[in-house]
Amino acid sequence: MTKEPVAVVGIGQTKHTAARRDVSIAGLVREAAVRALDDAQLTWADIDAVVIGKAPDFFEGVMMPELYLADALGAVGKPMLRVHTAGSVGGSTALVASGLVASRVHRTVLTLAFEKQSESNAMWGLSLPIPFQQPLLAGAGGFFAPHVRAYMRRTGAPSGIGALVAYKDRRNALRNPYAHLHEHDLTLEKVRSSPMLWDPIRYSETCPSSDGACAMVLTDRAGAERAPYPPAWMHGGAMRSEPTLFAGKDCVSPRAGRDCAADVYRQAGITDPRREIDAVEMYVPFSWYEPMWLENLGFADEGEGWKLTESGVTEIDGELPVNPSGGVLSTNPIGASGMLRFAEAALQVRGRAGEHQVDGARKALGHAYGGGSQFFSMWVVADTPPAN
Repeated sequence: MTKEPVAVVGIGQTKHTAARRDVSIAGLVREAAVRALDDAQLTWADIDAVVIGKAPDFFEGVMMPELYLADALGAVGKPMLRVHTAGSVGGSTALVASGLVASRVHRTVLTLAFEKQSESNAMWGLSLPIPFQQPLLAGAGGFFAPHVRAYMRRTGAPSGIGALVAYKDRRNALRNPYAHLHEHDLTLEKVRSSPMLWDPIRYSETCPSSDGACAMVLTDRAGAERAPYPPAWMHGGAMRSEPTLFAGKDCVSPRAGRDCAADVYRQAGITDPRREIDAVEMYVPFSWYEPMWLENLGFADEGEGWKLTESGVTEIDGELPVNPSGGVLSTNPIGASGMLRFAEAALQVRGRAGEHQVDGARKALGHAYGGGSQFFSMWVVADTPPAN
């Protein structure tokens, strides 16, 4: 039996900001869910199941919050699943939901991810001790900075590449009304002169702490035919993981990321991602990860990713637009950040991305990663159904 085609027919997100003190967690997730239902012109009664994801519960100190969010998400009496894969959870949550539709377990599924960082302290929550190492880290940037320095040594990338990425993504965010950071007076020089946090990562090259939620409605072929707007069709999706530390681990270009991308491209029939994908929503919490992931995902040969950034290929009007929404560098409700990448990719191929729409986008990649560069989730969506 062939898989049921999966379509994205509804997308909703909150206005992301440093602190949404006007709503509880329940109010935050319901806001995104209602917007996704409105986009699909569906009601709670049309939803067969809910799949929810977020980052570690100790961020907000509310254990298993899905148990008390069922009412806010219309899930009372319906199947509700919780997913957790660290920072990649938004993407893997969407993939779990897509699997329920593809396997014909459910016809229409609401999937949602969120984080309310204002009620937590994610930086110190992520400053966990690493066995056999001195406790010198402060936040995720302290963990990833050595990987960035290793990339620079390996490739000979000039020190200014990170600033170019940050300046691009923050300018893209000005086109996105839902983005957290809208820095109208930002200049490249301001990025370059911002304080150094974790050498070589500067303050303006790192992601913010955001409150926000993102939701999508996934449905089968019959549901897509009833949708009021063109759907985004899933052509491939995959998850991969590997240990945080092991002998021979490549922290610059993790094997799990390469394998995940290869699987997604195989499913989607993509042999040349650089030429066949029109837009990329990539999980870039620190600016240097754009060139690093360009290589890991097969868009550039090893050592060549930074050259694509430097030459303007990844600009919104470039050959391969990366993060036209502003990306994680502009909006980071950690649990939802991966789903935002998936949802923004879907918005592009639906032609509903507004001012940050990429002209002619027909096929897009959504990408998320988490943990110590160990959890990966990705999907490819297009404006037409898959061939089989």
